[in-house]
Amino acid sequence: MPDRRVMERMLLEVQRFAATREFASESEMNDAIQARFGGSMDTIPSTASTPVERAQDLAYRAMDARGRRRIQLARKTLELSADCADAYVLLAEDCADLGQARDLYAQGVAAGERVLGPTTFDEGAGHFWADVCTRPYMRARFGLARCLEDLGQRDEALTHYRELLRLNPDDNQAVRYVLLSALLLTGRDDEADALLRQFADEPTALWQYGWALRAFRREGDCPASRQRLRAAFRSNRHLPGYLAGDSEWRGPAPASYAMGSREEAVVCVDELGEAWKATPGALEWLATHAPAGKRRKRHRR
Repeated sequence: MPDRRVMERMLLEVQRFAATREFASESEMNDAIQARFGGSMDTIPSTASTPVERAQDLAYRAMDARGRRRIQLARKTLELSADCADAYVLLAEDCADLGQARDLYAQGVAAGERVLGPTTFDEGAGHFWADVCTRPYMRARFGLARCLEDLGQRDEALTHYRELLRLNPDDNQAVRYVLLSALLLTGRDDEADALLRQFADEPTALWQYGWALRAFRREGDCPASRQRLRAAFRSNRHLPGYLAGDSEWRGPAPASYAMGSREEAVVCVDELGEAWKATPGALEWLATHAPAGKRRKRHRR
């Protein structure tokens, strides 16, 4: 499957093109963009003019490569500029040692901070990700946070998750899911409540089962918590079986999923399962109210 990050190169070229020209109107700008970028990416010459920009272009080529070639290009990217955050991200993604991966992601964060500068953080907070140039930094920081959490440094990870959401409240990276899981797991229930309300219209199973768990913790088994649980069941009927261990997924973790699918259930259990198991009585409550016939099945993949 092609790396979706490669598609950013077109967005970055459009952003560079628009930033270096003046247009009398938005319509004129759109016409100019269409004329220049109407063809395939291979036919569009790069506008990279600085070492960092040339390094970023090479980083996109590395993302499009596989195996050893990807790592070779990532290292070559750093020869062009040590300030290319995505190069560190690619090297970290290939690193089997969590400590080394953490250090690489941290170098990527530092590189991104150097490239963006303090003005971007002061004036762009709340709109990160819309500016394509901020995305390598955001990727590096998210990767760092996940490594820290896996290493047991949850407080540090939480600091990064919160900051990522502050910089980009639209949350294109889906930070909210791992943040909710970490908050519930560490007993920060009031902050979990605030996060759930911040994305109150979120329809995914992870969010609905997060609501249900939080309601049970706060109120126990009552009409309000059962209402939350029924909403969770409607969002994904497979999840109770996987949470209870009655259903089993064999094979690699799903890379993608459809809402309501078994794949979604597996992903949700990976994120929320520990918090459910750590809450006294939660799994028993779930089993008591689970729709009949939705458990006691073993699915092998």
